[in-house]
Amino acid sequence: MRQKLAPQNRLGLNSSRVTAKSFPEKDLLHCPSKDAIEAHFMSCVKEADALKHKSQVINEMQKKDHKQLWMGLQNDRFDQFWAINRKLMEYPAEENGFRYIPFRIYQTTTERPFIQKLFRPVAADGQLQTLGDLLREVCPSVMAPEDGERKNQVMIHGIEPMLETPLQWLSEHLSYPDNFLHISIIPQPTD
Repeated sequence: MRQKLAPQNRLGLNSSRVTAKSFPEKDLLHCPSKDAIEAHFMSCVKEADALKHKSQVINEMQKKDHKQLWMGLQNDRFDQFWAINRKLMEYPAEENGFRYIPFRIYQTTTERPFIQKLFRPVAADGQLQTLGDLLREVCPSVMAPEDGERKNQVMIHGIEPMLETPLQWLSEHLSYPDNFLHISIIPQPTD
């Protein structure tokens, strides 16, 4: 006889109670309620905006805009979400990009949950910084030696972008809904 699974909402939360004994505390962040998830999401969006715009965009928004952003994400309503999120992805033309790129680098080979540092999208000489520039500065061990083969894959949204891709472009087009660029470093498959 097949066991019936409890229904899940759009966030993947099981509507039945998970016992403390069965919840994988070591692997997942345990959120006690939808309100806690919303607060965490908004906190990440605010942090990303602080990095990109010194919090100017998020502070100009009204409470209803914050709610629209969250409800659009929660209810899979891209148009509702993007109407607000678009403002968080814009920057003045004279600035050539965000102040800093909100990113987190995850590696399976370290105990550290993620790496996050201040990194500008434009170098002091005016050149656009690339994904390769970020990796060389933040985690140089990931980069392949000049004469060697790569031992790692760099993945964003399940794709492996070219290391020459400008970081500003990646941030604008491949950031997650929390406005962070989540970069996974995984060992190169051996097969």
